[in-house]
Amino acid sequence: MPHRTEDLELRLLLEAIFHRYHYDFRGYSLASLKRRVRQALEKFDCQSISQLQDRVLHDAKILPALLGVLTVQVSELFRDPPYFKAIRERVVPHLRTYPSLRVWVAGCSAGEELYSLAILFREEGLEERTIFYATDINPEALRRAQEGVYSLDRLQLFSENHRQSGGRRSLSEYYTAAYGHARFDPSLRARTVFSDHSLVTDEVFAEMQLISCRNVLIYFDRELQNRAIGLFHDSLARRGFLGLGAKESLRFSDHAGAFEEFDRLEKIYLKRGDR
Repeated sequence: MPHRTEDLELRLLLEAIFHRYHYDFRGYSLASLKRRVRQALEKFDCQSISQLQDRVLHDAKILPALLGVLTVQVSELFRDPPYFKAIRERVVPHLRTYPSLRVWVAGCSAGEELYSLAILFREEGLEERTIFYATDINPEALRRAQEGVYSLDRLQLFSENHRQSGGRRSLSEYYTAAYGHARFDPSLRARTVFSDHSLVTDEVFAEMQLISCRNVLIYFDRELQNRAIGLFHDSLARRGFLGLGAKESLRFSDHAGAFEEFDRLEKIYLKRGDR
């Protein structure tokens, strides 16, 4: 009975957030949401989900902090180096054939993946012909991505990831360090459009040659995964590339037949051309 009450309270909370603020978490995996809502109860000193719902409905000021708990904000530069090495060695040769490029980092969090791709494209000579789109539903995450500032104690990991991904220079060339933080060169985001965009409710906004959306779909239920993958398909140019996270796959998607496995191990897919 307590579990049923908690599930009911959780669904009511998600409905409240959607109808009050138009953020739609209703298609997210309930198992992962439960863990994060329990963190939110502790953070906001609430005894129940119903109490949290009451605060959400009557105090809009807590919404940014709540979004920070409900959306996953854990990443690192060049996370999973073999993925970026595959982009560098296998995808980039195809991208070189385009006179101009659009790259979408969907669910960009605090910007780690954006800066990884911007550095990779600079090293491969593609930066000047590329526009990057970095999107997230969390305004605070977008703000942090635009700042490009990370704790200095993370840089050793970032540097090693960059090296393993086939980096052509030292990562230290791309940032300045001061007061315990590293600020990445603003020129890396000079060709980036930052925007609020929801995979749950929003639509296609440009034609892309590469979409990288990693470790986002694992938090969606099956229906929402299908919606997001359909959105990626519609956003990709003919023979465009889609990169997913290590634990994600198109195998069980309704749109699986619209893609080819380009790199099975690194979960990189190619949109099939017109027949």
